Amino acid sequence: MSHRSTRKAKSIITQSAELALAVPCVVVHRATRMAQAGPRPSARDLKEFNLMVAEKGAAFVQSWQGMAMQTMLAHQAMAASLIRSFWSVSPRAKVSPAKIAAQLQGAALAILGKGLAPVHRKATANARRLGRRKRR
Repeated sequence: MSHRSTRKAKSIITQSAELALAVPCVVVHRATRMAQAGPRPSARDLKEFNLMVAEKGAAFVQSWQGMAMQTMLAHQAMAASLIRSFWSVSPRAKVSPAKIAAQLQGAALAILGKGLAPVHRKATANARRLGRRKRR
């Protein structure tokens, strides 16, 4: 695994761990708020509940768009690499299976990172925001 791939993998692991800690905090806060609001939520509660629904949709769309774009870029890079290898006269320019595997691994990490980033960003921001409000 290259240094760059290792750094990407650590970043994804870190983001996943932060997400695993942030999500339960947000869920507990919002579930408690829904239970306390009862059948007649306040305007502030309604605003939070609407935000909750809207941000999930937005994060989902951003994740899929990022992953789709990164997948397209990865396909282009792989195709260009293989075409260069086929057209090259030098045996040194041929793409080795190890190089292909490393390129695939890097592409997979990049795609995963693009999908995780919007969800991580929103969940950790919500955990901070709702945590601050709770202390007041």
